[in-house]
Amino acid sequence: MDKLTILITGGAGYIGSHAVKLFLSRGYRVVVFDNLSRGWRQPLDILAPLGDLVFVRGDLTKTADLDQLFANYNFAGVLHFAALCLVDESMSQPERYFYNNVVGSLNLLEQLRQHGCPPLIFSSTCAVYGESQYLPIDEQHPTNPTNPYGESKLIVEKMIQWYGSQHQLPYVILRYFNVCGADSQGLIGDSKKPSQLLMQNAVRGALNIEPFAYTCGQVATPDGTPIRDYIDVEDLVAAHAAAYDYLVAAGSSQIINLGNGQGYSVKEIVSAVETNLHCQLVKAQAPTRLGEYANVYANNSKAKQLLAWQPNKSLDDSIASLTRWYKKFPNGYQF
Repeated sequence: MDKLTILITGGAGYIGSHAVKLFLSRGYRVVVFDNLSRGWRQPLDILAPLGDLVFVRGDLTKTADLDQLFANYNFAGVLHFAALCLVDESMSQPERYFYNNVVGSLNLLEQLRQHGCPPLIFSSTCAVYGESQYLPIDEQHPTNPTNPYGESKLIVEKMIQWYGSQHQLPYVILRYFNVCGADSQGLIGDSKKPSQLLMQNAVRGALNIEPFAYTCGQVATPDGTPIRDYIDVEDLVAAHAAAYDYLVAAGSSQIINLGNGQGYSVKEIVSAVETNLHCQLVKAQAPTRLGEYANVYANNSKAKQLLAWQPNKSLDDSIASLTRWYKKFPNGYQF
């Protein structure tokens, strides 16, 4: 029996590459489609010996690239990670975010419609909720994005839901909270330079790879710094595999939060890194980021119930895996 083929868009990026590793370990042929504008070729080369991995360089906004991709492969499922995802960049370049994230996703949806609507797992974000009206945030919380990044993801969510209802496209939309950690074997990790992810930057600072000063404006939380829900990247991609299995077993299309279900402030994350790496990091005040919100963490009971999924990694686990990764790749990927 031939291997089933899974398409992973954005598979050369941080989260996407971890999904590639997991699906290779499950015995699938994995086709990565990525334009390498924010991703890297090196993690794919690292992962290639683990299984049947194919890299196709292409751009979701170019229909000719997608036409060729879908002409060459018959996909049993699609994990759609490819997107621009920097909140502050989206505030200064909203047009770029709507074009890349929305138009690219629409092109992908059209290919899925034309090729039998294989199951789709979509990488969305808690940024669709905006400022929390209650905590923890469940999937029924009102959506009111405070930045174009979140708005672009919400538009794509709505497109997917319409394709689901009108074209019978099975889907699971996964709304991520803050992602942290790296591969527990130290093979792959987060190579963004600079990263906008707090824990990653704090670990790099603690290892003296680059200067770090926690800088955030004052917000309305108990210690004055933003509170977020941190989910380890390996827990996150495990939920993607569970969501795919759920759809293959004829589960109904769903929107599901992915988070640990607990909030940690910026100060608490920095303190945890200091404790684990036995150091003191510089602390400073700065203006609040545009599009920022004060307090967001997940109600993850739906993921636990429907996907039989449970986050297993602690903050200490995530810090340890990042430390291992950055010691091995202090300058990140090279190509």
